[in-house]
Amino acid sequence: MKTLIQGGTLITESGMGLADILVEGEQIAAVGEHLSSEGAEVLDAAGKLIFPGFIDAHTHMGLPVCNTVTADDFDTGTKAAILGGTTCIVDFATQEKGETLAEGLSHWHEKADGNSHCDYAFHMAIGDWNPSVKAELSDTIDHGITSFKVYLTYGNQVNDRELYEILDALKPLGGIVGVHCENSGIIDACAAKVKANGITSPAGHPLSRPDEAEGEAIHRLLTVARLVDVPVIVVHLSSEKGLEEIRRGRASGQRVYAETCPQYLLLDESKYSLPGFEGAKYICSPPLRKPADNQALWQALEQGEIDTVSTDHCSFTMEQKRAGEEDFSKIPGGMPGVEERVALMLTYAHLPLPQLVGLMSTRPAKLYGMYPRKGTIQPGSDADLVIWNPNVQRTLTARDLHTAAGYTPFEGVPVAGVAETVFLRGQKVVEDCKLRAALAGQYIPRERNSLK
Repeated sequence: MKTLIQGGTLITESGMGLADILVEGEQIAAVGEHLSSEGAEVLDAAGKLIFPGFIDAHTHMGLPVCNTVTADDFDTGTKAAILGGTTCIVDFATQEKGETLAEGLSHWHEKADGNSHCDYAFHMAIGDWNPSVKAELSDTIDHGITSFKVYLTYGNQVNDRELYEILDALKPLGGIVGVHCENSGIIDACAAKVKANGITSPAGHPLSRPDEAEGEAIHRLLTVARLVDVPVIVVHLSSEKGLEEIRRGRASGQRVYAETCPQYLLLDESKYSLPGFEGAKYICSPPLRKPADNQALWQALEQGEIDTVSTDHCSFTMEQKRAGEEDFSKIPGGMPGVEERVALMLTYAHLPLPQLVGLMSTRPAKLYGMYPRKGTIQPGSDADLVIWNPNVQRTLTARDLHTAAGYTPFEGVPVAGVAETVFLRGQKVVEDCKLRAALAGQYIPRERNSLK
């Protein structure tokens, strides 16, 4: 089966220009001008932009949390992803207390295998560090999981000794760790004080998780990483204080990768003061910050200081969030966003299109060991292609989106463009903005980080 895509503007991290793309089987066979159409179905992409499939390297599908499970499983969540132009996600396979890494990973394969509309890979979230888990790390990497996750807050957090030991154990194996950076002691103390002052509504959420909690945790992470002498990833960076710590680490010669999300660029903490319980829609951790933090992160993006833009898609219905109606600290934290990300960034990021491809496709592919199979348009790469119609003006609304959460935090936000046609490994899975081929996603084992 051959497909020739003609006349579109091809955009990769290295540049953009008119070119044809020949797809044969699951891969890109050729890229160039005036390619032969013999034996191929021809698709006219004149006036359209052609991107490599976008990668969302931070999602939580089917995650048990706060005595419930995220509203989106791999079926609904990846349907939203592929319709938004995301052809691969990297989800967090989570080891619960008392489990081995192999057991945690097996549970995530059960959730995902045969149930995904886009390709998927896994990070391994370590929730119970012990000598037997240390002995499993090599086998986990052999399974194609080369990135790991630890939390410095929540019930499955690691302490400083465990953080050191995990980084030290992964160093000779070539694994890399992404870290949720917030100081749990500060959060607990602030939350108790806020509630003692009578604030139990969503307005208490940002007060309980100040930016100092993120800044301190990033500083601590980088101190430990410097001792071990390994690169680390700060996920969902939300604040200028956190950014300053990353800058200091880099100035001292450390390799620190930074990820942020659209909500930390486009939304701010005023959402928590909306009437009634409306602010619960925006409860996520770290919380939304001040407009000055939004601006600092935009500037960091423009200056190339942020490596990837993912979503931290972690969706709950408003009914689920009502578990914290009387206590903001019991509201399940997380928001949908996997379908909205690409349109939001292409509309509101004042960055060259090749740089945006880098942030949302090429750099995550390199950081997480999928390049050049994913993240680019070149012969031999997977034919993951997004044909984007930039001329469609639309308004984001839950009515048109596909998350099971039932709402979007970007309700009413105007965006330009739409993923009109999407190819996943050479198969046309989205056509005219509608899902044409269901559950075509496959597990993608990964190599080690190749991002310089």
